[in-house]
Amino acid sequence: MKKTLSCLVVMSLFAAGSAFASGYRIPEQSVDAVSKAGANIASASSADAAYYNPAGAALLRDGWLTNINFNYIHLTKVKYTDNRSPLYNAESRNENFLLPTIFVLSPKFNPGIGNFRAGFSITAPYGLAKRWDDPFPKTFAEKFSVQVFDINPTLSYEIIPDKLAIAGGWRVLYAKATVMSNGTVDRATGITASRYMDGDTTEWGGWNVGLDWKPTKESNLAATYRSHVDLDYDGHAILNTNYPPGNPTNHVTTSGNVTVPAPAVLAISGSYTFFDKFTVELTWDRTFWSKFDNLDFQYDKTIYNPVLHQAFNTPVNKDWDDSSAYRLGLKYAVNHQWTLMAGIAYDESPAPDETLGFELPDANAVLVSLGARYAITDNMEVGLGLLYDKKDTRSVRNDTINGTFTNEAALLVSAGFQYRF
Repeated sequence: MKKTLSCLVVMSLFAAGSAFASGYRIPEQSVDAVSKAGANIASASSADAAYYNPAGAALLRDGWLTNINFNYIHLTKVKYTDNRSPLYNAESRNENFLLPTIFVLSPKFNPGIGNFRAGFSITAPYGLAKRWDDPFPKTFAEKFSVQVFDINPTLSYEIIPDKLAIAGGWRVLYAKATVMSNGTVDRATGITASRYMDGDTTEWGGWNVGLDWKPTKESNLAATYRSHVDLDYDGHAILNTNYPPGNPTNHVTTSGNVTVPAPAVLAISGSYTFFDKFTVELTWDRTFWSKFDNLDFQYDKTIYNPVLHQAFNTPVNKDWDDSSAYRLGLKYAVNHQWTLMAGIAYDESPAPDETLGFELPDANAVLVSLGARYAITDNMEVGLGLLYDKKDTRSVRNDTINGTFTNEAALLVSAGFQYRF
């Protein structure tokens, strides 16, 4: 029954979609990032540099630059095959989402101490969505729906013109979630437990910094860091059980809260352009999921019922690990109008076997992508990117699960429009 608790808390980890990076991260937020499998830091050349490489944005062509993207996410049905009984076999639902993102870069301005440039982005960098209708997984994760939005103004400073720049920004995260679990927690006695819970939070304490250096005209090196942010959810919960029969403690309606970390992310990236046309980027990013040690819900009412207390009011160990992703992005300027892009990445899962649950049957993944941009005029551009994320088959044995997850994959399609004025 303890594992049921993980249904709700993992919820507090974010937006819509759960298959683009380690844990619940969704690094691909724009056409360029989707097209290059997330390798869009040192080579970022569009308005999305406001998010991916705000320091490098200071070295881009001057002027206002705006970009809006619509990202469609499709999650496949995950199949679970149990080693104990076919009665436990299950298949999750397909999931589909549409997430808009916005990026803006201001012209450079000089207040008398050097060139500055402002940036602004609205993204959905974390996500979770999973629904199970079969009895066994439904006990732990009937429905998870979580959204997180990151509002991030930034300011960059050009230390050496066209060579070296730094940047910093302030992040405001808004998150909301709805979680349901419903099933038999003791099959020998027929004891059931269910929960409905929703909540939200707005966190104002996040920040990010960046450094960008161009040793030569053809090369670029960049580093970015996004801070850890605790998401302190407040909401209400409805808890139910059928044991003991007729007992008034079987039903609880209460307010409550839980804290879950939005982990820090460090990215180091380098790019090189050959013949003024072909750009190669290599990026390594590290997500510090080790801050996610456990889940501990606090309720405004005391949970007297022993079943509800055990299922929903006992801290659950998660013990996630820091994880790395390795990304290769390619960009080729065919002519003045057409730019082609492609990418490949390998992404590690932070979830150990001992604490893996149905809310996110995560696994290591390989990502492949391609895309293109087309300049309609000198100031107007459209783009389209496709990314396919394929998770490894994963066999797990712990207190809840003794079986194999297969067919976990995701497709992301990003369409974008950029305008310079």
